[in-house]
Amino acid sequence: MASNSLDRFFGGPPVRTLLWLVVLSVVIGFVLATIGLDPVTLVHRVFADFGRFVDYVLHFGSDLVGNVVRYFIYGAVVVIPIWLIARLLSYGRRG
Repeated sequence: MASNSLDRFFGGPPVRTLLWLVVLSVVIGFVLATIGLDPVTLVHRVFADFGRFVDYVLHFGSDLVGNVVRYFIYGAVVVIPIWLIARLLSYGRRG
């Protein structure tokens, strides 16, 4: 029963949904970085300590892993809240 509730909330198997969110976050983060939008600045202004952590993570190197982490964070700042709001609104309609 708990699995059904979890599947219903996530819109499918949770692991598949989380993997899709990671991929989507990387793609959206890449696009945002390419066009020069920096959602990390917003996070830094709202949560200064979290912003310092993100700055540290973003500046620890320019290798492939560092770029993927940066793209993930950029995209996740946009993708995760939108996904969560959509799921909560959808979950409420189902009753």
